[in-house]
Parts: sequence; C-alpha cells; structure tokens
Amino acid sequence: MLTQLLISIRLLAVFTVLTGIAYPVAMTAVAQAVFPAQANGNLVSKNGKAVGSWLIGQPFSDPKYFWGRLSATTPAFNGASSSGSNLGPLNPILQTAVHNRVAALRTADPSNTELVPVDLATASGSGLDPHISPAAAAYQAGRVARARGLPESVVRGLVARYTQPRAFGLLGEPGVNVLLLNLALDELSLTT
Repeated sequence: MLTQLLISIRLLAVFTVLTGIAYPVAMTAVAQAVFPAQANGNLVSKNGKAVGSWLIGQPFSDPKYFWGRLSATTPAFNGASSSGSNLGPLNPILQTAVHNRVAALRTADPSNTELVPVDLATASGSGLDPHISPAAAAYQAGRVARARGLPESVVRGLVARYTQPRAFGLLGEPGVNVLLLNLALDELSLTT
C-alpha cells in the first residue's frame, strides 16, 4: 500500500509540473511568438499608451464621438463580468433602457428623424461588443460631423474606411469598431 501511495504522489508531482507549469509556459511562449497582439489582448495604443482593446467596447457619450452599444455589465464594459442582460423584449427594465437610450440619441441630435438602429438601443449578448453596424454609424455621422465642424462626407468616408466586412466574405455582419473610428476622428481633427 505504501508503494501505491508513493507512486500516486510521484505521478501527482509529475503531472502538476507538466500540466500546471510546463504546458502553460509552452503555450504562452507559442502564443507570444505566433500571435503576440492577440496574446496581449489586442491592445490599441495612442502615443505609446494603451487606450483600450479593439475587442472590448468603451463608453462614449460626448456628441463629437460615435457611441457604441449599451453594456449590460456592471460597471459598464467590465470585461471581468461579461454577460448579457437576459431580459426579454417585454421586460419593463429593458423597455425603459431602450426608451432612455433612444431619448438620449434624439436629444443629442434633434434634427435626425431617422429610425434609431436597434444596436444603438440594446446591449449585445456579451455586454462588451466594440462594434456597431454600418447603419448605426451612418445614423450618427451627421451629429459627429457637426460637433467636430467637419463635412459630413469626410466623416462618412471614415466610417466606410473603418467598416469591417463579413469574415471570409460570408460569416457574420459588417461592423464598425467604435474605438478605432473615434481614434481616427481624433487624428483627423489634429491634422485639420
């Protein structure tokens, strides 16, 4: 019996080293060598400082910026508590949140009478989505152009440039990364 116990302890030690140390170190090394950006969180830097990740949305409320989707996490866009709201379309809490978001969009741009795209009034499944639809970006282009004193055609051109197509041409929907688009707007404002 003592022999069996010693064998078990040795195997535990060997597999602890293999699966708890050697394997994670090897996978980290491979990830850093082959996919360094992804392994480090797809960080977006500005002036040498990380300002976000292009995988996680950020809250923007200034009229001169494009606004992303709502976040269902607490606090907003908290990657440690990714979750959807799990609220159904008849839930009064969701209806109030949608009504408030539509009202905020209408207040920010009273001259815009278009229908508010659904992705501007609802949260994504993860509550962290960094993308909006091209329609949601187009809806906001006039407000952003006026707030920045830019021609709307210039802002729409940036939206077109930052619109990402479907993956492999057929999977998913086209999307616009809000953080990347807003950073491009800031760069454009610095040069004009």
